[in-house]
Amino acid sequence: MKRYTLKAALSATPVAEDFVAIDVPYPDCPPGGIVVRTIYLSLDPYIGSRLRGRHMGETPPAPMADAIPGAIVGQVVESRAPGIAEGDYVHAMEGGWQEYAALPPGHFRKLDPAAAPLRAHIGVLGMPGLTAWAGITQLAKVTAGDVVLVDAAAGAVGGTAGQIARIKGAAKVVGIAGGPEKCRLVTDTYGFDACIDYKAEGWQAALKEALPEGASVFFENVSAEMAMTALSVSRTYVRGVLCGLADAYQSAGPAPHALNAGAVIGKRAQMLGLVVYDFYPRWDEYVTEASGWIRDGKLAFAEDHADGLDSAPALFGKLMRGANVGKPIITVSEEQA
Repeated sequence: MKRYTLKAALSATPVAEDFVAIDVPYPDCPPGGIVVRTIYLSLDPYIGSRLRGRHMGETPPAPMADAIPGAIVGQVVESRAPGIAEGDYVHAMEGGWQEYAALPPGHFRKLDPAAAPLRAHIGVLGMPGLTAWAGITQLAKVTAGDVVLVDAAAGAVGGTAGQIARIKGAAKVVGIAGGPEKCRLVTDTYGFDACIDYKAEGWQAALKEALPEGASVFFENVSAEMAMTALSVSRTYVRGVLCGLADAYQSAGPAPHALNAGAVIGKRAQMLGLVVYDFYPRWDEYVTEASGWIRDGKLAFAEDHADGLDSAPALFGKLMRGANVGKPIITVSEEQA
């Protein structure tokens, strides 16, 4: 079968040319586990950092051997797992860039294909959606009347976070994104009240004008510096969710900016760190709730889609440049009844 791996160990931001396809043996089914045919492959920003061994202490894949990490939705072709039959659909965080994956016990979740589109399970119902739900409902505890500011609002996490905030009763949701196309996605598809283009001149003044009442919650995905910008347009006792530091994912060293403790104290702010791994045990709970929102038309999602495993390197390079619009997804093989 085909697998994509690294040509060599990385020391810089990944580009399409860093990846190569190799032939590897079809996998054996592990005891208590399954073998799946990969249908959908998720491409996520944090993988760029993980490929260099700079994400949560995880070991990078071995060049010319290991598959590039990636979440998948797949169909079971062989099972030694109780309650899992051939033809069932599963989600796995460690499926990888390959045509088939062997998944040991505890490394997959069975999916109900009638609950929502299968491809949603690596985006709005996948780790990005779970991250958004955890930050908005479990940490910030958004409720009726909140005013919510979301950075990286065109991304799969940010776009979902803003929509869940609105579902939970937020009075206003404002996003920050880069470029007119991404801002249109934020307002027209995700339904935010406004989106501020941080690439436009005078954007910080525009952000202040969009939030005359001050944000009561902000959801930060980019940097400590942007968190301080959010804090500057927030009211006292703001709840700030620190979800990610995308600006630092590809940097050579520590993030160059630090939180301003004086500003945090002055705003009496709660700064809430979010690691989605803490919420994996509640994934099914989230999917049950969010599937209903999708069916009711309350929760939208957008994709930057490509067909075929061979499309993964180019689309991943696009993601690393921040040029994607919507959640990057690869269709590796077709859904089958």
